[in-house]
Amino acid sequence: MAQDRPALHEQLRKLTAAKRPSLSFEFFPPKTDEAEATLWQSIRRLEPLNPTFVSVTYGAGGSSRDRTTRVTQRIAQDTTLTPMAHLTCVGASLADLRGVVADYAAAGVKNVLVVRGDPAGGPRAEWVQHPGGPRYAVELVKLVRELGNFSVGVAAFPDIHPASVDLDADARVLAMKAEAGAQFAITQMFFRPETYFDLVERAAALGSTIPIIPGVMPVTNVRQVERIAELTGVALPPEVVQRLHAVADEPAAVRQVGVEIATELSRELLDGGAPGLHFITMNRSTATLEVADALGLTAARV
Repeated sequence: MAQDRPALHEQLRKLTAAKRPSLSFEFFPPKTDEAEATLWQSIRRLEPLNPTFVSVTYGAGGSSRDRTTRVTQRIAQDTTLTPMAHLTCVGASLADLRGVVADYAAAGVKNVLVVRGDPAGGPRAEWVQHPGGPRYAVELVKLVRELGNFSVGVAAFPDIHPASVDLDADARVLAMKAEAGAQFAITQMFFRPETYFDLVERAAALGSTIPIIPGVMPVTNVRQVERIAELTGVALPPEVVQRLHAVADEPAAVRQVGVEIATELSRELLDGGAPGLHFITMNRSTATLEVADALGLTAARV
């Protein structure tokens, strides 16, 4: 059974006050029995690191909502981990969303990451509001806060969001979500630490001081990360591309270089004052464990 822990935003506040980094992991719902076995193997391997929380995403267009809910509930009921549910505006009315939140609450899930979500066609497809549903994440933040005593997180974007006019607009949206009741944020993955610190400064200048946890993805597949960057607008710096392409034909070497890049980025983030690290695991555990170990985070948390 999941441990009875304080609300997530309170845990983050205490860690920040103690100058200890938060450590968290992101998973996605599996589509096959084999993929589900891999996911649970990864969860069990990462569980001893005692992460602050773990999250389970939706697919584009809310396509995996039921699987997301099921996996999140199982994490809450069958592990010692603190799960954070994802909730999006895509393809759902307000009544639908209230039902999902009620299901999470019934399973003991008290933490929710609220995002607008990607259309079924992907991040660059045209956004279409569901009839009777919210249009923006700000509205969804308010809804969840009204429905109970939840810790509410939101997304943040060090690199420009595909639908945004500029980085300042992204910071304004983040500040609006904080004003609406969001208590922390998690960024999309990125590869240059200065983009993260610039975002933190822009948000602070607008009065938003909620913790912004950087999202880090250890690259294990060159084509995969290039496709994600193409869809989401994440900038792939030339120096990162060069290092990965130099070993592109050697999967083991790609993973090793990916771990090195993620470790270097993570160290700069923590040294610069980031409140923690949120690892995008792609449902695998080895690369994430290697980065955490290289940073000295494994022994300190088990």
